[in-house]
Amino acid sequence: QVQLVESGGGLVQTGGSLRLSCAASGRTFSSYAMAWFRQAPGKEREFVATISWSDDNTYYADSVKGRFTISRDNAKNTVYLQMNSLKPEDTAAYYCAARERRAGRIWPSASGRHYNYWGQGTQVTVSS
Repeated sequence: QVQLVESGGGLVQTGGSLRLSCAASGRTFSSYAMAWFRQAPGKEREFVATISWSDDNTYYADSVKGRFTISRDNAKNTVYLQMNSLKPEDTAAYYCAARERRAGRIWPSASGRHYNYWGQGTQVTVSS
């Protein structure tokens, strides 16, 4: 069982930056691929980025590629999302998700159905 707690959201102007953090409980954090998703009001949940469970490979949605960076610190059981050059369309609740490594599972996955654990979300609002 993994519990995820996001932090770092807030209000920022267009072009600004924020860094989200997601702290995970448990002793096997390195066995989980981690991801960020977001959901804006009235819209479906959208994949943002994921980082692999072992070799820190990363994969991004086209909408954030070159602006956002996902990283992890296994010693701190934490995954980060550095968001630069923010746009109003980045406004959403951002959710951290974890997917346990098991035989037969592949990486990357941009589908929320493949993630076993979710945080409660943190709000990011970008003003124009």
